Amino acid sequence: MKNITKLVTMIIGIMSSFPHSILALAARIFMGLQFYKSGVLKFDGWFNLSDTTIYLFENDFSAVPLPPILSAHMAAYGEVAFGILLMIGLAGRFAALALLGMVAVIEIFVYPEAYILHGLWAVSLLYIVKYGAGTVSFDYFVKKYFGVEKAVPVTN
Repeated sequence: MKNITKLVTMIIGIMSSFPHSILALAARIFMGLQFYKSGVLKFDGWFNLSDTTIYLFENDFSAVPLPPILSAHMAAYGEVAFGILLMIGLAGRFAALALLGMVAVIEIFVYPEAYILHGLWAVSLLYIVKYGAGTVSFDYFVKKYFGVEKAVPVTN
């Protein structure tokens, strides 16, 4: 029994010393790519939403309490912009919070049956909101080289 306790304690020690920056980077990259790719698919050329996107927001996503054209533009531009910001870790907490809002809208008004997937997204985004973008990010660079301690808190 003592050996099992030592083994479990050792495993917990290894797991608890796993760097936040690697977890934050993975969460940022995977969530950022998810939203970026979704946003890019909504366009048909530069700054031109596809007919399919307009159709979806007018018909399938009509429960969103905004005009379809407005919500289509907000979703497309938001997914691309916040996806990029999240991946590079610039205003990481803000980008994660914005995407978390999008997840809430998607869950409540569009695909409520996909709560498991949306829950996974929410947990990843909440992790970034709480702990920051990590040391492999522009937020960390801004903090370190410009001394912006209070405005951009980053956990190592």
